[in-house]
Amino acid sequence: MTELTAKRGEKHFSLIPYLLHYKWHYLFGLIVLLLVDLASLYIPQFSGEIVDGLAEGQLTDAGPLLGKIFAAGLTMTLGRFGWRYFIVGASRGIEYRLRNDMFGHLETLSARYYNSHKTGDLMAHFTNDLQAVRQATGMAVITVFDAVIMTVMVLVKMMVSVSFRLTLFAFLPLTTVAVACYFFGIESKKRQLKRQQAFSDLSDKVQESLAGIRVMKAFVQEEKDLEAFDAASRNSMEKTLSAVKLWAVAGPFLDTVTGVSILLTLVFGGRMVLNGQISIGQFVAFNSYIGMLVWPMIACGDSINIFTQAAAAFKRISMIFREEPDITDHFTAGQDSEQDTDLHIRGEIDLRDLSFTYPDGELPVLSHVNLHIAQGEMLGILARTGSGKSTLADLLLRVYDCEKGAILLDGRPIDEYPLAVLHRDMAYVPQDNFLFSDTLEENIAFGLEERISDHPELREKIRQAAEDACIHDNIMEFPDNYLTVVGERGVTLSGGQKQRSSIARALLKDSAILILDDSLSAVDTDTEEQILENLMRLRKGKTTIIIAHRISTLQQADHAAVLEDGRLTEYGTHQELLDKNGFYAHIYEKQQLEQELAAAD
Repeated sequence: MTELTAKRGEKHFSLIPYLLHYKWHYLFGLIVLLLVDLASLYIPQFSGEIVDGLAEGQLTDAGPLLGKIFAAGLTMTLGRFGWRYFIVGASRGIEYRLRNDMFGHLETLSARYYNSHKTGDLMAHFTNDLQAVRQATGMAVITVFDAVIMTVMVLVKMMVSVSFRLTLFAFLPLTTVAVACYFFGIESKKRQLKRQQAFSDLSDKVQESLAGIRVMKAFVQEEKDLEAFDAASRNSMEKTLSAVKLWAVAGPFLDTVTGVSILLTLVFGGRMVLNGQISIGQFVAFNSYIGMLVWPMIACGDSINIFTQAAAAFKRISMIFREEPDITDHFTAGQDSEQDTDLHIRGEIDLRDLSFTYPDGELPVLSHVNLHIAQGEMLGILARTGSGKSTLADLLLRVYDCEKGAILLDGRPIDEYPLAVLHRDMAYVPQDNFLFSDTLEENIAFGLEERISDHPELREKIRQAAEDACIHDNIMEFPDNYLTVVGERGVTLSGGQKQRSSIARALLKDSAILILDDSLSAVDTDTEEQILENLMRLRKGKTTIIIAHRISTLQQADHAAVLEDGRLTEYGTHQELLDKNGFYAHIYEKQQLEQELAAAD
């Protein structure tokens, strides 16, 4: 069970399960780090003893002391590799698991979430925010532990081996660092939140501009878009500089405090040497210990900076995990909560007084729609733009949920089907045909569970689906045929080629229900006629819903339905609708006249 699975349904998201997963890594890493600190603690002592020996003209103990220094140095060298391996490795593992869980959770969220969250902002969570969390769970943990342990051990060593009074004089200025770090951390967190939000806005601007580069060039808006990018980039720079300025003040402050501590050591320590209260070697060792205290003080500021960045980043990541999908599996009392993958949809569809209003809308998009689609029937849907035809497709696919019992599949409410079964037994070709930046072969096979590399025999089925969608000849004209890599979102293909590739993908799936949402608008009439003939042949016994603006696309359907302002106003066969002399007949006559004029030209 992943951390994400364990936390589903909970409003509070915590990093603790991720840390506990690597608890032994942290334990071994901190033990090794403690050994490194202990080894480094004795080097000033051994150096001081050598200085005292030189001052007294006795070098008999220099050899063993040099050997001890070498042993301590070797321990530190090996130990530094060890704590990096355990702790930094653990932070990378946490980043990996958190990234996977975040991506997996995003895949469960519904359309509503993506309607209100931009792609660039989500991408920033996977880059900037995860990096901040990784640094906090890696080097920051090392820094804090090392700073605390080192400070305590060095202070004890200074008081026991040298002088309690001198230690007090030297350390007193350093206590102001703790107070300063507290207020610094509060202000730093505020600025880091603003900085990370500015970075998200910049990422979103870059993603949106590059995705729409062709539209921008077509409307000659490069200069205007560059100005918008400059504004986003400047905002990111200003917010980053705001955080940097705070650290720029904190750094010199720490250096000043450290300098005061060293100055006090030189003044009071030098006087104690002259008075014979401590030896020269002890004074040298004490100065080395003061130097060892400098790093923990600087590390204090670094750690606060890292932790405040991580806190801001984790807050943004937590907001993703707190989001819950609108569309989930619903099970009635006594029903097995496990998804029944043996269940199959036959294809009978009933719409019973179906009404629907979008979650953020006020007016209904569909109103009291009643419709029966028999298993194996081909239904055509005609409607003006904005009349609810695509919304109907979304409801059948459960992109959104409607009232209980308003949509029945094989006599059963649609929300009682596991989502895995529903999506397995329904194929969909959307208006906005989306192709991945991959080979045409992989794009057509996208809906299959099997991998082509594991099942080479699938290539023949892919070829057949492409032929049925009338895209095979075009593919064979490409340099690499089916292995041709299409650009992002299929940008290297024409609109008609993208539509037919998407139709081939749906035909290869061979589902009980196929929904084509205005999927033949970019093909010529001859190609459209051939595709429809193939659909009539291939879809016998299977339910097909064709949404279109052209009557030529719908007239071969068993029945056609007309939607006007979200209401079902006409229903019947092609001839029955012509005889009614309503909206369907009006569109038919208009399109017939357009074809005659085009033929005359």
